[in-house]
Amino acid sequence: MAAADMKKKANAPESRRSSFESSRIPPTCSILDALRSMDKSGNGIALVVDDDERLLGTLTDGDIRRALMKGATLESVVAPFLSPKFISVFPGAGRAEVLDLMHARKIEQIPIVDEHGQLRGLHLLHELIGAVELPNAAVIMAGGQGMRLRPLTEHLPKPMLKVAGRPILERIVLHLVGCGIRHIYISVHYLGKIIEDYFEDGDRFGCRIEYLKEKEPLGTGGALSLLPEAPRCPLVVMNGDLITQANIPAMLDFHADGDYAATMAVRRYSHQVPFGCVELKEGRIVRLDEKPILEKAINAGIYVINPALLKKIPKQFFPITELFSACMSRGESVGAFEVEDEWIDVGQREQLKSGHA
Repeated sequence: MAAADMKKKANAPESRRSSFESSRIPPTCSILDALRSMDKSGNGIALVVDDDERLLGTLTDGDIRRALMKGATLESVVAPFLSPKFISVFPGAGRAEVLDLMHARKIEQIPIVDEHGQLRGLHLLHELIGAVELPNAAVIMAGGQGMRLRPLTEHLPKPMLKVAGRPILERIVLHLVGCGIRHIYISVHYLGKIIEDYFEDGDRFGCRIEYLKEKEPLGTGGALSLLPEAPRCPLVVMNGDLITQANIPAMLDFHADGDYAATMAVRRYSHQVPFGCVELKEGRIVRLDEKPILEKAINAGIYVINPALLKKIPKQFFPITELFSACMSRGESVGAFEVEDEWIDVGQREQLKSGHA
């Protein structure tokens, strides 16, 4: 990454804070001051707060135009013209929920307000869908039959099962778009038409979606052989049954910095053995562990693959882990990127229930 890009990336949070601070105005300021605030922040909205940081209302270009049409001047105070019935969300609201509200209400800004009515932040559409577009494409594996979730998957593909009112696959698509990925392939097989009818060309989700249609199950690796052309940049591959906020741009940076042929996202998994464990040697007890905790790094179902590797994938059933094993057998470097963000693999009913929590 170039030094200028690194500096831009490092300064991004500070820029967002400055933009948010510039959007806040008191109810006693003039319309002209409100316009200056909106011009400085570039957010298209002014947030009117009192001395206790409570959000009293919002002010947009439209509100100002209507005020001027009613006889207000640029010196008039904004208090009579703000919108007190604004749309807001609590801190911690997920990207999908906020995007839903923006889409439903046809707005591009939503304030973050806590339970005391105090202003805590501002969601902006252009930030939620990814301010920086990445050159990488992504493939989502959504062709499986979800046998372990029957009967829920008898008439619905597993990735289309809803968690908190939204299909799992839609959450993945929106997350990738929010990370800056605008070109997405979805591999489909079992009940694939349902997925195609729902996402269509991806336009309403802020991306371009194409479909890799498996005539027979090809596994997590074999479906990559259906790509119409080799990508120019490392390819992101994800299982279609994940609920995650994994940092995809950071994973791509990790992959590039390590000069890896392929990178696998891993997750720490701990399991407490419910019994006291005994270590034996020649019939003697040499060690006692009371209910030990075992920890392993597990495959998190997210991968980054260099384009050259795609030529080595056969058009047959082929688990993607075999591609990683082949890389290691050839002495190629394979990376492990640890996911510390939210991650749930919705493979069984228990995981599906935890996704609703």
